Amino acid sequence: MSADMQQLVAKTAREVLRESGAADEMTMHQLRREVSKRLGVDLSLPKHKATVSQAMQAFLEEERALEEGGEADEDREEDLEYTDGGNLIICNLSNNRQVTVGKFKGKTLVSMREYYEKDGKEHPSRISLTNELWFILKKSVPTIEAAVKKLAGS
Repeated sequence: MSADMQQLVAKTAREVLRESGAADEMTMHQLRREVSKRLGVDLSLPKHKATVSQAMQAFLEEERALEEGGEADEDREEDLEYTDGGNLIICNLSNNRQVTVGKFKGKTLVSMREYYEKDGKEHPSRISLTNELWFILKKSVPTIEAAVKKLAGS
């Protein structure tokens, strides 16, 4: 897919999400199907799925920023990094570990991956957290930080 086509797919995906009024409830499949229909293009290949996923993630991030009183920054989308599967890379914890956010079967997941090599190929291990589990972990961060400080000091 050419860069121009990628931009058109991303722009169309954002339009669909904006028009839907319930972007956070739309699944990736529904979005991809609607964009395919509007553009008359088959978007079922993994690289096309990633383009649609990236557009959805960027749109949802901008919506959250606006809700929190921030400003949407469409130029920021170019700075974002995504996995081949279309998940947003939040941070690289080390050379072979990263935290990503993406959607799977309509659910938003925070995934922590450690990559390992097997049979000459790189594979990710995964711990994925649903929104509910993410918020449980998030609430526990102060306790985790206190325990780390205590152990580091002893």
